[in-house]
Amino acid sequence: MSSQVSPAPGMQLFHYLFEQASLGIAVEDLEGKILLANAALCSMLGYREGELCGMNCCDFANPEDSENDWALFEQLRTNIIDRYSLEKRYVRKDGTRFWGRLNVSLWRNGDGAAPLVFAFVEDITDRKLSELALASLSSRLIEAQERERLRISRELHDDIGQRLALLAVNLQQLLDDPLDSRGRIAELQKRTAEVAADIQSLSHELHSSQLQFLGIGAAAKSFCQELQTQQKVKIDFRTDGLPAALPPDISLCLFRVLQESLRNATKHSGVRHFEVRLWGASGEIHLTVSDSGVGFDSEAASASGGLGLISMEERLKMLNGTFSVESRPKHGTTIHARIPFSPAGD
Repeated sequence: MSSQVSPAPGMQLFHYLFEQASLGIAVEDLEGKILLANAALCSMLGYREGELCGMNCCDFANPEDSENDWALFEQLRTNIIDRYSLEKRYVRKDGTRFWGRLNVSLWRNGDGAAPLVFAFVEDITDRKLSELALASLSSRLIEAQERERLRISRELHDDIGQRLALLAVNLQQLLDDPLDSRGRIAELQKRTAEVAADIQSLSHELHSSQLQFLGIGAAAKSFCQELQTQQKVKIDFRTDGLPAALPPDISLCLFRVLQESLRNATKHSGVRHFEVRLWGASGEIHLTVSDSGVGFDSEAASASGGLGLISMEERLKMLNGTFSVESRPKHGTTIHARIPFSPAGD
C-alpha cells in the first residue's frame, strides 16, 4: 500500500502567501530570469504566468530606469550587497507604464544550491503621480512668484520711485521760498527721501540686478550690508571657492534662501549678530545662515508646515539640492542649503 507524501507545512504556507499576496512577487535566478511569478505580478504586468516565467526582469523594465536597477543587481550577484530598494517604472504587455517600488533580496538555502533572488513590487503609481503633480505645482507657483516680484520691482523703481523723486525736488523748490513753513517742509522732504530710499531697497530685494550682472557672491554680500543698515544688526558674511559663473536658477535659489533665512533670523532669534557662509566644494555649493539666538524645535516647526521652511525646501528640491535646519531651544539656529554643481569640463 503506497502513501502520498504531502508538502511540508512551511512549504504550504509559502505557497499560500506567494499566491495571496497583494504585492507582485517574482523568484529569479542570478541572471534575472524569472522562475516563478505570483498572480499579483502577472496582473500588474498584464502577462500570464507561463509568459512571465522565462522572461528576464529587464524585458518589462522602463529603459530609462534600468541602469540603476542593473547596477544594484550586479552588486547583489557579486555579494557586495544582499538587498536593495528603488522606485522605477515598468512597461506592461500592452505598452502602458506604471510606477513600482521594488525590493530585491538574495536568498541562500544553505544546501549548496544556487542562490535565488526574490523581487517584491508594489504599485505606487497613484502616489508617484501625486508627488509629480505637487512638484509641478510648486514649480509653477515659484515661477509665478518670481514673475510677480519682477513686475513689482519694475513698477516700484520706474513709476513710484520716479514720482517720489520728483516730489522731493518740488519740496526742495518750496524750501527755497522764504516762508514760515520752512521747518515743516524740510521735514516733509526728509521723510519723502526716506520713503524713496526704502522703495529703492525693496526694489533691489525683489529682483537684484547685482545677482543678474555680478553673481551670487556680490549680490549676497550687498543684501547682507543693506539688511545690516535697515535692521541695525551685524552680519558676518564670508564666501570662498565659488565658481566663476553659476547658472541663474542656482544663484536665484541661493539668494532667496538667504533672504528668507535672514528675515526669519532677524525677526525671531532675539539676537543682533548673524553669520553667513557661502562656498563651493566637492561638486556642491553650500550656504549656511547661523545665529546664537533662542532657537526652536525644528521637528515641530517642520510638522506645523511653516511656509518659509517649505518654500526654501521646495526651491532646493527643484535643483536636486538638500535643505536642513539645526536648532534647539536656547541653542541657536543654523540653516544649511546645498546644491550639486560641477563646472563644465570637471
